[in-house]
Amino acid sequence: MYIDLLTQIKNAQAVKKESIKVPYTKNDERILEILTSRKYIAAYDKKGRTPKRVLSIDLKYNDGQGAIEGVRFVSRPSIHIYKGCDEIRPVKSGRGMAIVSTPKGIMTGEQARKEKVGGEIFFEIW
Repeated sequence: MYIDLLTQIKNAQAVKKESIKVPYTKNDERILEILTSRKYIAAYDKKGRTPKRVLSIDLKYNDGQGAIEGVRFVSRPSIHIYKGCDEIRPVKSGRGMAIVSTPKGIMTGEQARKEKVGGEIFFEIW
């Protein structure tokens, strides 16, 4: 689940690890695609076959600090927060981004506003 994925990335960056491995899920892969395109992580790769498939993630650092400064989980397994396209706001005055699960797939808050779709706000990252 995305909460475990982001927690492991944050903890690995705190102790300056080069890379980590996490169990594979389609949602985590889509989230990693977005994080890679927005330069929050260096790269990721799928390894192994189906029952034991993992995602290998290469972490990124800016001047010795992790590229991810902070994460705020909006939806949790017990509380799901849904927003319409008009209610999705920029994170940290545009320096961060929100990840939204929409009927068109997982995308950033900015993309959801452009495509005029709402959905469940997973988390905010900056």
